[in-house]
Amino acid sequence: MTTAPTALIADDEEAPRAQLLTALRQVWPELDVVAECANGVDAWDAWLAHEPTVCLLDIQMPGLTGIEVARRIAQGGGQTQVVFVTAYGDHALAAFEAGALDYVMKPVEPQRLAQTVARLKSRLAQPASVDAAALQALLGQLASQTRRPAPLRTIQASVGREVRLIRTEDVVYFEADARYTRVVWSGADGDGEALIRTPLKELLAQLDAERFWQVHRSVIVNQACIAAAHRVDEGVMTLTLRGRDERLPVSRHFQGLFKAQ
Repeated sequence: MTTAPTALIADDEEAPRAQLLTALRQVWPELDVVAECANGVDAWDAWLAHEPTVCLLDIQMPGLTGIEVARRIAQGGGQTQVVFVTAYGDHALAAFEAGALDYVMKPVEPQRLAQTVARLKSRLAQPASVDAAALQALLGQLASQTRRPAPLRTIQASVGREVRLIRTEDVVYFEADARYTRVVWSGADGDGEALIRTPLKELLAQLDAERFWQVHRSVIVNQACIAAAHRVDEGVMTLTLRGRDERLPVSRHFQGLFKAQ
């Protein structure tokens, strides 16, 4: 029995998102839409939860842009087919028109969407080898053209009766802890840990992506603090940290970050 294809759609505007969903149901009725998201942070979190067959991503979204979400999918080695939903005049349109990436224009027309769906079905029926390095390079180029706020420099956390200002460069790792996020740091003023209310997935969009790597749905680590990645067995990997005893889990989606040069 063939499993029905699944999809995630993301757009920060409700009306275009609803219009896209209606058009999808018209041209691809067997597609199971497993998640609808209103921002890039939730889209990435939903991708980790569902790993859908197809993602239709608005380019301009708060938190993480559609391009940034696509980069994370590609970096993780995901097999998800990505389609960008874009407005006329978007800076990335030239790359799309060159045939490098699939896209549909807003407002989405069922006839145009049907052409994209036909290409997606063909790729899914006969998976072809993708030049992952070239795709990541293109997505990186597009992401660099997107203006983003400066990364977070300090974290404010309650420690006893104090509100500590922790420099992000001193943070060793962040870990989701029930409704909170655990911050573990080591700096010139000593080591410590505290709980903050900001969810891990929201922190991810505020941190410097070059310094902080997500290695698990519940863990973000300062890559400068990583000593080694250990493959325990097929599909299981852990990290050891410089000068610390903890071992952090690395989920399958992120094991591609650790490859010998």
